[in-house]
Amino acid sequence: MDRRSLVKHVGMAGVLAAGVAPSVHAQETMQWRLVTSFPKSLDAIHGAAEKFAQTLKLISGGQIDVVVQSAGESLPAFGVMEGVQSGVVEMALTAPYYFTDKDPTFAFGCAVPFGLTARQMDAWMEYGGGRKLMDDFYGQYNIKSLSAGNTGAQMGGWYRKEIKAVADLKGLRMRVGGGLLVEALQKLGVQAHNMPVGEAYQALEKGRLDAVEFVGPYDDQKLGFGKIAPYYYYPGWWEGGAELAYFINSKTFAALTPELRAMVECAAALAAKDLSAKYLALNPAALKKLLSERVQLRAFPRELMDAGFKAVMATMAEHEAKSSTFKKIHRSLRGFQHDQLLWDRFSEFRYVSYMSAVRL
Repeated sequence: MDRRSLVKHVGMAGVLAAGVAPSVHAQETMQWRLVTSFPKSLDAIHGAAEKFAQTLKLISGGQIDVVVQSAGESLPAFGVMEGVQSGVVEMALTAPYYFTDKDPTFAFGCAVPFGLTARQMDAWMEYGGGRKLMDDFYGQYNIKSLSAGNTGAQMGGWYRKEIKAVADLKGLRMRVGGGLLVEALQKLGVQAHNMPVGEAYQALEKGRLDAVEFVGPYDDQKLGFGKIAPYYYYPGWWEGGAELAYFINSKTFAALTPELRAMVECAAALAAKDLSAKYLALNPAALKKLLSERVQLRAFPRELMDAGFKAVMATMAEHEAKSSTFKKIHRSLRGFQHDQLLWDRFSEFRYVSYMSAVRL
């Protein structure tokens, strides 16, 4: 059996497991540029792009060679979407909600406040109609999307002072990741700013910010926010599971042979799974280390989360009134979330609650 027949009979997963690269038509190597919105120091999130590039080169037999560049090397962190849209670069790894200044609908491709968990997001995207809805939207920007992995539920950020009540948020200058959250927090009196994480430490250090949120312990430890703002809050109610995305220029993707498109999808799926697993595996040890350094871990009070929920729902209603596309996607996500939360009551919630209470 030749290698092409092997792919047909056992599928790409079987080919990878067997360590066999499928045959490709002899032609010139294509070189793509993949730009990320993150610094190289964040080896999990930026490293996912490296994993993708290595995997695609292997399974394509070297036919697609992807050069990975971090934020600022060729494009600014928040300029990568336009780079893909215009065809300046072939791909980007980014957080879609970075681009809500162009259209708030971008947020649904990553995370909305009080939104889906990582596994719920995956299910909605692939089996709840989310991927089609988002790709229909992305199409107007000349973009095809693929999952790049999920951070899981995030932390609520670093603060110079304790946050004991909603009143403590008034006037707080804070770096946040998504535009919808900026709007919701502004309703609570926060001076919220959407800025690249690479700029956040200096802004915090120089006193231009009072608080910063990013992902979770593994990344936050590397970024060193706790050295300046010692109060570390949870949960990040604005990101129950932030989905990273590969943005691919749609014309570039469509021009590939069906075989090469399948290889791109396969490499993306493998890198996405690796990223999600990496965060889940490394966050616990990183949190323990942060606590050993006398970081002050705090839970957001219920009063504050209730106020946040009210502000978020008001923000979503405002955008629904302005955009039928936003409304359609939001209603799809919330309907899916409702059923998932019902199922969780009888599955993982009860199980995890019990396991958290017993001593292993």
